[in-house]
Amino acid sequence: MEKVELLAAYFTLSGDIHPFGPTEISPFDFKFRVEAAAKAGYKGIGLVHADLMHTADQIGLKEMKNILELNGIKHVEFEFLDNWYERGDRRRASDKMRDELLAAAGLLEARDIKIAPGLFTTEVNIPLMVEEFAKLCQRAADVGTSIVLEIMPFSNVSTMDTALGIVQGANRSNGGLLLDIWHLSRGGIDFTEIEKIPAEFIGAVELDDADRYPVNPLWKDTIHKRKLPGEGVLDIAGFIRAIQAKGYKGPWGVEVLSEVVRKLPLEDMAKRTFDTSFSQFGQL
Repeated sequence: MEKVELLAAYFTLSGDIHPFGPTEISPFDFKFRVEAAAKAGYKGIGLVHADLMHTADQIGLKEMKNILELNGIKHVEFEFLDNWYERGDRRRASDKMRDELLAAAGLLEARDIKIAPGLFTTEVNIPLMVEEFAKLCQRAADVGTSIVLEIMPFSNVSTMDTALGIVQGANRSNGGLLLDIWHLSRGGIDFTEIEKIPAEFIGAVELDDADRYPVNPLWKDTIHKRKLPGEGVLDIAGFIRAIQAKGYKGPWGVEVLSEVVRKLPLEDMAKRTFDTSFSQFGQL
């Protein structure tokens, strides 16, 4: 238990906002979020691009780094880069975000940048994604960070074989997969498939929980209906054991996207998400 370190993914402590909503900028100041996370026991936090840029404009990256260090936050992650393999206007917007994330990653010593598969499509071009993933990893290596690709059921990377085809094809030491228990479970990926993944390609993991029956569309279920770990039906113990069996040593992300939890006071959000997540490791 003393070796378990938890990282609060951005939307776990961002307050009453959600992915791709009217705004992704937290109503809580960065300093307060970091302090609440540290007080609860977290050793890491996440930031989305919009909030990162907003905070950097307000106080600067140097002061952000100082706040993190003063509160003992060891792990920082960024999200959520999409369209990284596309062309045209979407790719130009993605490249701008990429460059801003990488510049900040170097200064804040981010452990990884989470990247999206192609959302709401099944069309996949593996050779193209391998090529672009490798290029992205090289850029990330230049600033000392990693790239983690998330498997999602409503995307073109919805199976373990597709995901492995991309990261193993690129074969970069700083390029791996992000395994979120919600996405694997809702996508019908049995945890035995984690055995397929070479240990070096498990880049990040995330904990949360869910009701037995999802609401439709599944996108609504993922951004509004997640549960605190232990308050749903997902096999969290089985997931943790499968990850530990691969020798994973990094922090465990906590990503509770809940229309209920996000309305709690900040310190309550931090304490409840941390306590319920940390307690899962005592039940193995």
